[in-house]
Amino acid sequence: MIKVIERVDDHIDLISMKNDQLEVVVSNFGCTIIKVLMKDKDGNVDDVVLGYDNFKQYQTLDAYLGALVGRIANRIGKGEFTLNGVDYHLAINNGPNHLHGGIKGFSYQIFDYEIKDEKTIEFHYLSKDGEEGYPGNLDFKAIYQLDGDTLKVRYLATCDQDTIINITNHSYFNLSGKKENIYNHLLTVKADCFACIDQDGLPTGMMREVKDTPFDFNEAGYIGNHIVQEDEQLTLGKGFDHPFIFTAKENQVILQHPATGRCLTVSTTLPGAQIYTANYLDGRLGKYGQHYYERDAVCIETQNLPDAIHIEKNPSTILRKGETYDEMTSYRFEVKK
Repeated sequence: MIKVIERVDDHIDLISMKNDQLEVVVSNFGCTIIKVLMKDKDGNVDDVVLGYDNFKQYQTLDAYLGALVGRIANRIGKGEFTLNGVDYHLAINNGPNHLHGGIKGFSYQIFDYEIKDEKTIEFHYLSKDGEEGYPGNLDFKAIYQLDGDTLKVRYLATCDQDTIINITNHSYFNLSGKKENIYNHLLTVKADCFACIDQDGLPTGMMREVKDTPFDFNEAGYIGNHIVQEDEQLTLGKGFDHPFIFTAKENQVILQHPATGRCLTVSTTLPGAQIYTANYLDGRLGKYGQHYYERDAVCIETQNLPDAIHIEKNPSTILRKGETYDEMTSYRFEVKK
């Protein structure tokens, strides 16, 4: 069942998607995932994503809690790129680089939406030519469907000229219900290599094998055991904040919290994910009177390679006029007793 549970103002709604297994609360502001309420192995219900009680915090703060991120997720080096011989200049909003679509990217936009049926919401936004410096009128849809224990998110976009696009969701997961940090979460990532970053979090173009490094999560490992190891890349990122390149076509990331029995499986059509251990949470006030600190959550940001426009020979983030960007990520929330 889907229903509007609160009107924040004239144009912003909070919408509940609910069935017997799960309740997901979303907003048409930034297509933000506000809450994910699920049971543990003893039947206790907790909210397993970070967020805010005061909606103004979503509108003014910078951590992208639960937000859809675009036009381009992650960083673009020096906030500039060249496409079809034309130079484009974007906002510099993260050190020397452009981050998450700019000053007012998709995370801060109000989407039109339609409740399609008892499981599905379709969000829509027209990003106009030149918005945040990007070329082309981009017609974008995000379709959220709650099917049993799985939230399915599909991204669709077309543009009237060649442009670049890289969409992700920036939910911060903590399967304990924020009873503890993420050190006792088990993480599996089906990836043989990851992209190295510089001191500003920008991929350098160098890929490194995960074998014999703290980045090897091909077998489930406790985040706390991996993150304390000595590694230059962990030092640069202040923890994990790196793109992992998948070797599997589905169920690429699994997050488990053995104490509660909760398990999240992320499956995507996208080639990788930024795994981010909330290294820059600063003690800000979040939901339920809780303060959020570094390592209080992990983000699994499925996407094409960050800064692909500079790194890849044939950049995966280019969307040509007449083509359709069509990607899917699903989040399956299970309880394993």
